[in-house]
Amino acid sequence: MSYFWIKAGLRRWPRVVLPASAGLFLLLCFTPGLAACQSSDGEKAIPILTGTAGYFNFVTAGQNQVDAQINPVLLVPLGDRWLVESRAEFEGAFQRPPDGGSYGGMVSKNLDYLQADYIANTYLTVTMGRFLTPFGIFNERLYPIWIRSLQQDPLILPLSAESSDGMMLRGGFPVNAKVNLNYAAYVSAVSSGHNNLESDRNVGGRMGIFLPGPRVEVGASWQKLLQDERTHSFGFHFAWQPMRFPLNIHSEYARSNQGSGYWIDGAYRLSQVLFWQKALRRLEFAGRAEQFFNGQISSDEAQALGLPAANTREGEFGLNYYLHDGLKAVASYGRQFSSAGNLNLWTVGIAYRFAVPLGRVGSQ
Repeated sequence: MSYFWIKAGLRRWPRVVLPASAGLFLLLCFTPGLAACQSSDGEKAIPILTGTAGYFNFVTAGQNQVDAQINPVLLVPLGDRWLVESRAEFEGAFQRPPDGGSYGGMVSKNLDYLQADYIANTYLTVTMGRFLTPFGIFNERLYPIWIRSLQQDPLILPLSAESSDGMMLRGGFPVNAKVNLNYAAYVSAVSSGHNNLESDRNVGGRMGIFLPGPRVEVGASWQKLLQDERTHSFGFHFAWQPMRFPLNIHSEYARSNQGSGYWIDGAYRLSQVLFWQKALRRLEFAGRAEQFFNGQISSDEAQALGLPAANTREGEFGLNYYLHDGLKAVASYGRQFSSAGNLNLWTVGIAYRFAVPLGRVGSQ
């Protein structure tokens, strides 16, 4: 099903990106040696179908929404230097009408990315196609329902484009024994032929400094829109995973003409609490605090973009229980405060992670 949908969507890609992608795939097919899926150590590289699936109940201000989604990810290695990867999103959001009756709603289909990666060397990877916009860290690293510690999206997430169609350069290198630097730079073309394949014409990048000793990363992002108002956006991020504790801390700040804000969240798993029973060591505590400030747009424009219509503060606390390696149950409660009204946020559900090799594992 996803194959035919993706194929239909590709017909509507912008003329700038599609010829470049087609040329890249022709290069893959006809350049000798690139199509051989054999690594240098003799291990056979095979395609993998992986991804996540989930079922959640979101209760916002007393209104229940049933959310079911599946996010398949396809990885196709081509030799030692090429990788084709894609992620689609199928999500159904259903609500009961205010006057009663059965649940109803829309099923959305999105192509998050479909890209070809060329590993030029240890420090550089070239990407062409549709990719996740490297602005901040949540969109690229924390968005999947299995990875995120809380299922509600941060308030500032819509401030930057989630996907872009174009070309990206990214990589990293050690500055010295104690500091590593990572970077990403991209240019994107306009795509408006299909609602699920939209992209703006912009240019931007992200740079981060990682300290392997304390396992801390700090970085900054920048983006310039090359159409309409030609606005600028910038942001900062922070991540910390201490070696001694099963703790994850992440934070972001973003600012644009549409608004600004920040979030910080943390998750602590009880895997090191030896005096508790084994079952309790599967439990994880999570929390988030965030704030959003209105920008130079109307409340109607903000709601159309998925942003709060007024200055907003929010706090959330949650529990995750890992039933086994690929399955976890989630529950959380949050409280939102704004001039538009205060409300409660409840979430309960289950998330599943899967991985299926599409070939024989092992050496040739």
